[in-house]
Amino acid sequence: MRKMLFTAVAAAALFATGAARAEVLKLTANLSASQEVPPKTASGSGTMTGTLDTTTKTLTYNITYSGLSGPATMAHIHGPAAAGANAPVLFPFPSPASPISGTATVNDATVQAIMAGNAYVNVHTGANPGGELRGQITKQ
Repeated sequence: MRKMLFTAVAAAALFATGAARAEVLKLTANLSASQEVPPKTASGSGTMTGTLDTTTKTLTYNITYSGLSGPATMAHIHGPAAAGANAPVLFPFPSPASPISGTATVNDATVQAIMAGNAYVNVHTGANPGGELRGQITKQ
């Protein structure tokens, strides 16, 4: 009886430890031209909201923007980079047209960059091929 009780308690503790590590993060970003590196003077703006399940590596995202100098040519998540620094693409969005929304499984590098606050959304245009709008992704 004691052995069964100990086993049940140990299993519950192990489950609780694993569950404590699992996390669903609420994400947000405010996109602007002034956050680009170097900053742009474009008048567009946008927002990103979403979630990241750190266990399943599932990212849900909803990005809207307006006021670009022309049609968006690309949009993606870059990292790892703090605000004011550039980084390579971690995750491309299937289409750059606003609204951009969906669900995807992302890799470990993307999860780590987002969790550390070192990932950003970038929207590119023909007039600004290096990026016209940028927003650092933060946890809410």
